[in-house]
Amino acid sequence: MAIEAWFMDETSGEDQRLPRHCNPKEFVSLDYLAELGVLYWRLNPANYENDEELKKIREDRGYNYMDLLDICPEKVADFKEKLKNFYTEHIHADEEIRYCLEGSAYFDVRDKDDRWIRIWIKAGDLIILPAGIYHRFTLDTGDYVKLMRLFVGEPVWTAYNRPQEDHPARKEYIKSMVTEKVGVALEAF
Repeated sequence: MAIEAWFMDETSGEDQRLPRHCNPKEFVSLDYLAELGVLYWRLNPANYENDEELKKIREDRGYNYMDLLDICPEKVADFKEKLKNFYTEHIHADEEIRYCLEGSAYFDVRDKDDRWIRIWIKAGDLIILPAGIYHRFTLDTGDYVKLMRLFVGEPVWTAYNRPQEDHPARKEYIKSMVTEKVGVALEAF
């Protein structure tokens, strides 16, 4: 089954771990996520240590560093504070690459019109968020996810909280979105 994504009800004051669907529900396609620079693969998490497709993705994209992270109340010190920090809207100077091995969680990303899209990742989902995209992370009500984090070179995970319109990664991201819009418009003619 492919990943699920939808526009969020941004007015809801509900628990951040709930789906927060609009009424009616508005699902988002993989193609729309790709237009935003969000990439997706469906892999076999039971075989991640010997997965040839994962190996190829890592080689093709230069992901030479990997670690595993369990996020749950029992394994993360100051769990509620950490989850609150992860849920603060931010960007990174580099891609954020996450492969869900167990459990499930949400990544929220902003689209071109600044609307929130909730992406529900489950075991087997590998997603890449481009550098400069506004996003945030939270667990769902299962309160558990095991993630593989991938990096190019040494791991750098610095969050730059919004606003970051002058950050080089944000400027490059915006530039790529404008370029894609121009390219699509030209193809229409």
